[in-house]
Amino acid sequence: MSRRGLVLGGGAAALVGGTGGVVVDRLRHAEIPLYSETVAFSAPAQRRLVPAGRPDEVVPRTRVLEAGPWRSRLVEDEEEWLADCAPWVRRVADRDGVLHSALLDLRALTDGLPVAVAGWSPRWRYAWPRDVAFVASALARLGRPDEAAAQLAFLQGVQRADGWFEARYDLTSGGPPDDRHPQLDGAAWVLWAADQLGRFAPERAHELVEPLRPMLVRAARLLLVSRDATTGLPPPSSDYWELVEDTLTLGTAAAVLAGLRSGTGALRLAGEMAMADRTEAAAAVLGRHVHDVFAPRGYPRLLGGDAPDAAVTFLVAPIGDPQPDLALLTAVDRAQTAMARPAGGLAPGASWKEDGISWTPETALFAAAWAATGYPAKAQELLTWLGRHRTAAGSFPEKVLHDGRPAAVAPLAWTAASVVIARHELALR
Repeated sequence: MSRRGLVLGGGAAALVGGTGGVVVDRLRHAEIPLYSETVAFSAPAQRRLVPAGRPDEVVPRTRVLEAGPWRSRLVEDEEEWLADCAPWVRRVADRDGVLHSALLDLRALTDGLPVAVAGWSPRWRYAWPRDVAFVASALARLGRPDEAAAQLAFLQGVQRADGWFEARYDLTSGGPPDDRHPQLDGAAWVLWAADQLGRFAPERAHELVEPLRPMLVRAARLLLVSRDATTGLPPPSSDYWELVEDTLTLGTAAAVLAGLRSGTGALRLAGEMAMADRTEAAAAVLGRHVHDVFAPRGYPRLLGGDAPDAAVTFLVAPIGDPQPDLALLTAVDRAQTAMARPAGGLAPGASWKEDGISWTPETALFAAAWAATGYPAKAQELLTWLGRHRTAAGSFPEKVLHDGRPAAVAPLAWTAASVVIARHELALR
């Protein structure tokens, strides 16, 4: 059987449009309200959340408030921003408007701000290094490298001297808003994002990446020294689940591996040849260790566990290996099936609480992974699902309830950026 045939036979049909093999009767159907329809500009550099149920307050197909003296100017500014995006954006057949929505959400959460915020609802109005990295990748792909570089410059300004990043940052103070634990994966994400910047702005790669050299060196040193001398693996750390972990997660291991791999290119662009050689060698060793300890159990979330996790997408392009082997692609496919939720999207992992809720960032991660590894139909299926579950104002929510209703914060930068990345990967092919 062919490589493609085997992967596609792994149960992808279980994801979209039904219960996906999940026993719905045993799920708790959690009820979470939709916090807002979207965030819209009320004046230059001023935004306001649009209440749930009031999409009429927004100019259709924009992120501009209908009322107010700035309406025409703000619509023109938005149209100009869209027109300045890379040519591939205009070539894409965006009949469902999914890319258009992602672009508007991305702009609404970045334009005129010191750095991208995860969302505009109060508890999300902070900068997560992971989210900022994905935003930087998306902006670079959109032909907006200076905006992408500015995202990473903010992170350079808040990085600790030892290379660590906090879980999230307040835009005003530049410090953490609470006592969440620092996360090792932050150092990995900035290395990956800097490599993305160089890759998608090749004619200006050195000019854009070299100013980030202090951050990249600190991040690389941290990842290098963090590995255990005996196992070769990084230590347990909070990852994108943001839980205190005493066991190594795939989310940390795969991110560190991606950081070392992609950071090699970024470090060379920054003129750090010796450090680049070290990260290249370390990535080769860590890649073998991650395979040896995670692959036999299907790449589970926890070292020694068995529950699949969305972090398996960190091991394949556009984050990890651009040419993954059949076993890894099969693990991605199996994880997608195991994580399927009643409305048709995905949970963060198979061990996530059984509340019936789909999460759009994780669903978009799988879309980007399939697009980047050569499975456009699987990617498009997920992007179509995301498009069908936008808010009435057109934004991507964080969550989708068991019956398909959008819920929680909207829009969400990580989802918007991942949709842009997925659509770009499809356009490249």
